[in-house]
Amino acid sequence: MADEPARGYVVVSGPPASGKTTLAKALAPALGLPLIAKDTIKQALMTVLPVPDVPASRTIGRASVAALLAVAAEAPGAVLESVWHRSYAVADLGDLPGSLVEVFCRCDPAIAAERYARRAGTRSAGHFDAERTIGELWNDDVARPVAGGWPVIEVDTTARVDITSLVERIRAAGRNYRPLRPPGPGRRRPLRG
Repeated sequence: MADEPARGYVVVSGPPASGKTTLAKALAPALGLPLIAKDTIKQALMTVLPVPDVPASRTIGRASVAALLAVAAEAPGAVLESVWHRSYAVADLGDLPGSLVEVFCRCDPAIAAERYARRAGTRSAGHFDAERTIGELWNDDVARPVAGGWPVIEVDTTARVDITSLVERIRAAGRNYRPLRPPGPGRRRPLRG
């Protein structure tokens, strides 16, 4: 429809404990967009589904990303927060029906590891934070932006982020970007997370 507003998504990415959730929670209201966060969905699923071990937690994590992307595809725009794995997130995010701007949370790995250790005892047992390996948490697949051809804004999350300035940068990047190819019906690929 000609009168339909353009859809826009802000993808907040970065490795675990890099500050994604804190940043996404500040960005969503500043941009006037809903926040769709993987861990919110995962937490809800874990209240219904059994999570006896790390493999089950990973499966529920993948299901959470699939749900996040399905809900996002129906929204007029949103802030999407998750640990995005570049090896498949390029395709998954590229199929969203609108423009994307990625905000990558750059954080010193030692600080991220310290944050992760501090929060490990505060999240539900189904996350199995204490049983995750360094290689699983901080690897090359999550340590760099997804960078699927859309604008990427890197922010240093070891210090306070100026949300007003970041919102201006996101809006400018979004105005100047249009997807190379809009997704077509039946082009959805299987989602992984």
